[in-house]
Amino acid sequence: MNRELQTIIVEVEKAVVGKREVIEKILMALLADGHVLLDDIPGVGKTTLAVALSRTLGLTYNRIQFTPDITPSDITGFTMPSLSGDMQYRPGAIMSQIVLADEINRTSPKTQSALLEVMEERQVTVDGVTYPLARPFMVLATQNPVDFVGTYPLPEAQMDRFFMRVSIGYPSLQDEMDILDRYCGEQKPMESVVPVCSAEDVIAMQQTVKTVYCSKEVRAYIAAICAATRNTPLLSLGASTRAAIALIHAAQANAMLCGRDYIIPEDVQHLAPSVLCHRLSLSAEARMRGYTNEQAFAEVLSAVRIPVRLK
Repeated sequence: MNRELQTIIVEVEKAVVGKREVIEKILMALLADGHVLLDDIPGVGKTTLAVALSRTLGLTYNRIQFTPDITPSDITGFTMPSLSGDMQYRPGAIMSQIVLADEINRTSPKTQSALLEVMEERQVTVDGVTYPLARPFMVLATQNPVDFVGTYPLPEAQMDRFFMRVSIGYPSLQDEMDILDRYCGEQKPMESVVPVCSAEDVIAMQQTVKTVYCSKEVRAYIAAICAATRNTPLLSLGASTRAAIALIHAAQANAMLCGRDYIIPEDVQHLAPSVLCHRLSLSAEARMRGYTNEQAFAEVLSAVRIPVRLK
């Protein structure tokens, strides 16, 4: 494993116990300049993970609690007259490097859509003036299960802008005992988390990820996977071209994490479910047969021929 990334993961694990794969995936999303949807029940450590990651990377952090009455201007900011009479911009809560959009599906669709420009363009526009966001920038959005009271389903356009979806899940019995041991003392685990790199280091790693080699065979493999999702009776909505590009970038980040400067098919297979499944919609037939997005995609993926491993 890449030594620098290993150091980051170990530091985050001071506060987040037993979730190395989740930490790795979120770190890969950041290296690929993407956003993550944390789809899980309350109380499993989503906020702790976001805070620990920002501290470890030395990045600014902000949390937005999404509620039914939050407005788009709360997110993007607004202008108001200054003492001199000029219009002055007051930054919104999105003006940070790591932003935790907590319970994003508890707010209205209008407010959810305010994140679209921010996530895609890394900028906000208020009263016709555009303000760039600090780099690196990543939205970590948490979402409660859609059957919870007071939730609004995210539209397809919003879902497609999340680089990947990750579920933390309950800890194992041993991990939960470890968590209780750490939190029963006077010092909280988060207090021991210290920065091990800077924003400049993260930006440099993002640039390095882009240089990871992807062979023609692997590119054809990714294209075949996405095409297969559009030509199966199990799915009414397949993977977009944006999803295909995201899968290449995710595979590049995974290769870098593993200490390689080239992608192999296993990189694609490992991250394809996290990158693609939340962008898919089941057909009526698949829903009647009790399929989940993950089960339908697993069938699609298994039918796509795996290329010979080439550098």
